[in-house]
Amino acid sequence: IQAGTQIYLHKNALLYVYKSTLNIQGTQGNEVVFQGDRLELEYQDVSGQYYGIYFHEAKSSTIDYVIIKNGISGVHLYSDNPENSDYTLTMTNTIIQNEARYGVFIYSGARVKAENCMIAKNGTHALLVLEGGDFNFNHCNLLGYGASQNPAVGISNFYVNYSIGSTIVSSINEGKFQNCIITGNLETEIAIDTIQMAGVNLNFDFSHNLIKSEEIYNDVFYQNTIWNINPLFTDIATNDFTFSMNSELNSNGIVSTVVTDIFGNPRNNPPDIGAIEVN
Repeated sequence: IQAGTQIYLHKNALLYVYKSTLNIQGTQGNEVVFQGDRLELEYQDVSGQYYGIYFHEAKSSTIDYVIIKNGISGVHLYSDNPENSDYTLTMTNTIIQNEARYGVFIYSGARVKAENCMIAKNGTHALLVLEGGDFNFNHCNLLGYGASQNPAVGISNFYVNYSIGSTIVSSINEGKFQNCIITGNLETEIAIDTIQMAGVNLNFDFSHNLIKSEEIYNDVFYQNTIWNINPLFTDIATNDFTFSMNSELNSNGIVSTVVTDIFGNPRNNPPDIGAIEVN
């Protein structure tokens, strides 16, 4: 899907990627946009107008400079294709907002790498990991602020199938947040619920993030975390997640391979936390 493409989806429609590859190649200022097909003014901020993009055992795919808005689940990934040597999905410079349920839903072994992404104001979670799978998020905003009464980030390596009375437990071989913002209106915006057992890996690495949580965790995988500080966003109501130079986000990140922000601005050394660099 080439830069500048506008995609309108009818009620209950989805883009279904089954055992195949999807590459969405937007550019800065010429993004690919996914939205509902009701173009009247009163529908411009109505969530749940269509389902979203569904990856089912997909081969390695990419999303770059894309806006996904007003659906049910922006990006839903179910399982990984056994032929993949890389992530199921690599997503960069992308905005997902106002989904009725999930911004990104990783289920049953799918693997996602995300850089310079802003995922905000979704009905249930910005990111949900259920029954395992891998995630590597760098310089991303994972934000509540919508109507959800659930944390912005929910992570679990198991799923209880009540219909057959069994619990399926899987590994999280890579669970990484680096230079990310996890915050919102709730007192706690991250929830982790895992089962540890023989043969199941749980490898978390959370480094140089700003996280809002009622409980401040001391687990070794939390490194250089800024807890419960207001990021001083410019205007949450209008989705303006730039911030004041006085913000704790400023220059408290760690240098990585992400050398520009979502707007193409160069990263400083040390960089700001989140998808946006304020120079």
